[in-house]
Amino acid sequence: MTLPTRPGLEAVPAYRQGRSAPAGASKLSSNESPHPPLASVVAAVQDRLGTINRYPDMSAAALRDALAARYDVDAALVTVGAGSVELAAQLIHAVAGEGDEVMFAWRSFEAYPSLVRIAGAVPVAVPLDAEHAHDLDAMLAAITPRTRAIFVCNPNNPTGTVVSAAELERYVAAVPHDILVVIDEAYVHFDRTDSYGAGIELFRRHPHVAVLHTFSKAYGLAGLRVGYAIAPREVADNQRKVAVPFGVTDLAQTAARASLDAEDELAVRIEEVVVQRDRLQALLVDAGWPAVASQANFVWVPAGERTSELEALLHEGGVIARAFPGEGVRISSGSIDDIDRVAATLVRKEATV
Repeated sequence: MTLPTRPGLEAVPAYRQGRSAPAGASKLSSNESPHPPLASVVAAVQDRLGTINRYPDMSAAALRDALAARYDVDAALVTVGAGSVELAAQLIHAVAGEGDEVMFAWRSFEAYPSLVRIAGAVPVAVPLDAEHAHDLDAMLAAITPRTRAIFVCNPNNPTGTVVSAAELERYVAAVPHDILVVIDEAYVHFDRTDSYGAGIELFRRHPHVAVLHTFSKAYGLAGLRVGYAIAPREVADNQRKVAVPFGVTDLAQTAARASLDAEDELAVRIEEVVVQRDRLQALLVDAGWPAVASQANFVWVPAGERTSELEALLHEGGVIARAFPGEGVRISSGSIDDIDRVAATLVRKEATV
């Protein structure tokens, strides 16, 4: 006897986590913070350990209030989830159903097409332009009467490119107001262009914009899974209906609030990551690899047919990166020691050529 299987799931690949690293190697495959948790955040979490026999506040009221105050918005417009990926799923389920279309650039965040298919909707992937950035004109032309949502990953994962504030404004203004435009800013803290913070400003000026942020990257809370969205009221209300109950733990909510109180300290760490990111990109270019200038906490190398060669080279040097077969390699910006290891690996390669 064969158990029933939901039709369509055969087209949904399981999400592939960045490869783990053996002892002594540099794990640069998952865009994690290279820094350990802040002492103040650890202390706040430790203070809550005695209450883990209780359910968390499902509404995350204290965290939502803190975020609402930070961005000067109504707390009812703020929703939380287990990282921005869960919030992306909430938004898709909130606005799209069977046969509807959800658009995104490609290549972009790997989970987008799967999340759309799981919701029963149709993923519409619009190729990036020659500069590995969003082709907004093509994304505008791809809108149909069935389009319900459009994701703009900015900075884009895995290419690190950004849509400028002016380009984003033009695009959002041109998209019909019955289509939700989701500005996914998971990597916004590493952006040093004028697009930094553009999502929130667009949300204030346009009625069909939602913004995604996460505590996983810049805040270093990847292991606790917490992020948030700011969305129009009717969308936020529907997000809460489709959210997994108690999906954000009390410890995660506590750590997020403590992190918001430590942003000056975190800013120093973020700047260190940015410096090492730019150094990493320069090292790769100097070694002959076509690394793309990035505004995220990683660097994209569109190595094409040489992707496996670069992945193997890094692996031999003790560096674990994220390879997309036949397309390229994404290398996270790590600590100074991590990037030193990349540099030594590239030098060894040059010495053997």
